[in-house]
Amino acid sequence: MMPKKRDEEAIGVSTAHVHTGAGSGSSFSEKEHVGAGGQPEEVEVLQNNLSGKLKNPLADLSKEELLRRVEEFAHEKDLLHCLDDLRRGALVAQNPHDIENIEELTESDKEALRREKTHKWHQPFMMYFMTVLCAGSAIVQGMDQSAVNGAQEFYFAEFNITDVWLQGLLNGSPYLCSVLIGCWTTAPLNHYFGRRGVIFIGCMVSFITGIWMAFADTWYNLLIARFVMGLAIGAKSTTTPIYGAECSPANIRGALVMMWQMWTAFGIMLGFIAGVAFGNVKGLEWRLILGSTSIPPFFVMMQIYFCPESPRWYMINNNYPKAYKALRRFRYTPVQAARDVYYIHSCLVIEMKLREGKSLWKEFFTRPRNRRAAQSAFFVMFMQQFCGVNVIAYYSNRIFKEAGLGRDTALIASLGTGICNWLFAIPAVYTIDTFGRRNLLLTTFPLMSILLFFTGFSFLIPSEADGGGKAQFACVATGIYLFMIVYSPGEGPVPFTYSAEAYVRASSPFYVTAKKKNTTDRNVAQPLYIRDVGMSFATATCWGFNFIISLTWPALLAAWGPTGAFSWYACWNLFGFVYAYFCLRETKELTLEELDQVFNLSTRKHARYYTESLPYYLKKFLRKDVAQRTELYEWM
Repeated sequence: MMPKKRDEEAIGVSTAHVHTGAGSGSSFSEKEHVGAGGQPEEVEVLQNNLSGKLKNPLADLSKEELLRRVEEFAHEKDLLHCLDDLRRGALVAQNPHDIENIEELTESDKEALRREKTHKWHQPFMMYFMTVLCAGSAIVQGMDQSAVNGAQEFYFAEFNITDVWLQGLLNGSPYLCSVLIGCWTTAPLNHYFGRRGVIFIGCMVSFITGIWMAFADTWYNLLIARFVMGLAIGAKSTTTPIYGAECSPANIRGALVMMWQMWTAFGIMLGFIAGVAFGNVKGLEWRLILGSTSIPPFFVMMQIYFCPESPRWYMINNNYPKAYKALRRFRYTPVQAARDVYYIHSCLVIEMKLREGKSLWKEFFTRPRNRRAAQSAFFVMFMQQFCGVNVIAYYSNRIFKEAGLGRDTALIASLGTGICNWLFAIPAVYTIDTFGRRNLLLTTFPLMSILLFFTGFSFLIPSEADGGGKAQFACVATGIYLFMIVYSPGEGPVPFTYSAEAYVRASSPFYVTAKKKNTTDRNVAQPLYIRDVGMSFATATCWGFNFIISLTWPALLAAWGPTGAFSWYACWNLFGFVYAYFCLRETKELTLEELDQVFNLSTRKHARYYTESLPYYLKKFLRKDVAQRTELYEWM
């Protein structure tokens, strides 16, 4: 094995192509076993100024030096059988925009490299197979969350559970487990079992707890089963997007990771369908509804056996031959796989350098830039729950019964909420990069507030039982359905995407043209050393407030009635609008330098900038011929 000093000569200062699942909630503490390192002086600069602009770590090397280091790398990592491919791949990684002038490439190599830019969805079968696997894992997640909606009325009656706090605890116990255990055990699980192993374990837990819940004979047995299910929710929500991102090429990674939200919404809809399907099976209603959640994870467990492990995980564990073999199944040509192996390896060395000698939690809370990023990530995660969406996801059946519907009709009406949520999650893949994260929130927060106020005050309309006809139900259903439609492109996809971007954002050199940055590739953003802590914090925030929502809604409904309870969350949406306008940074289309400038700006100055911009927005609303205002990062 070559000396460490020699290893550190091979790369520069970028982490721009380390695969990570943005919006995924990674909490991995990785012990890197990589060599062929970088230029020490550049690493030192980056360690002292982590907001510096990341670049291609191979760009400054001469051709002769690059090829020499590639040969050393191949000897060290037992990759001599693909040395020729590594040489050509490294040359492509060094200069991805000038492949036509790389004489070592064959015409078939060049055609494959051109095609990955012009036909980004032309991928090998295994890439689509892996995508289906990730979609299945997301469906498991969504169904685990929503099946309780149709089941709870039945098991409350069977176990005679009348205490509203016990009802909330029983429904919310999976999320309590996720925030206390699930989000924080992902690191050791990934270290020992890999990405595939963690997904398999998570689905196995979902499979077992689904059957366990179906056969529970007491309320506390059901409570324990639901609590254990939280281990699966925490593991899958953090690992599956990571696995998909690490296996996919950069030019489709953003869209694939965004599909986690879309297929989770589909799983939520399936949970509602289970409620409708089994709601009339006398004596077995809730058992079949909860037991049906074991079906999707069973198929995911079978499918995962045929998928390769994450190439990056293999490299982290110093198993480069298997990493190359896995990438060969995910890429069409050997040169594409060799390019990614050498480039990812180069960036892993830099990431290891960034971690050396640092207390991650101390850096997370004491560095103002990281603290402001955490503040923004906390806000979007908090508001994803306190916008009120999961009140509807978990309790819509009870809400529609409050509006005068019978049990069966309420189950069908609840299914409508799941359909709206899923259908309008599909265009979110487009809208999130077209309109920006902050703009989507500023548009949807006031709309969600209005719709929740409308829904809450609709309960003041006389119900059909009081001689008021169907007007109350019609208004309640309209308000809830429209709320789900507005939520899906806003607070649905934004939180996990924003949280990942808050810590770092950069573009892969492989897929950016000279004319325009590929803005859909938001997950090419590469992790700085603080990524793991930041995303663990964000994910735990999400599940923690999810538990609070689940726990408190029955008590809130009993104390304030539906009008007061819906108005409570409507007011939180107004708060979200005000906070987002004055304090939330936009991350769309910002380079890493610009992003660091924005987060290095104090929240007070950020609020002052947007206070000074109020006349501009007012004039723009009244007439369009207004002078363009100075951008925030330029105003600073």
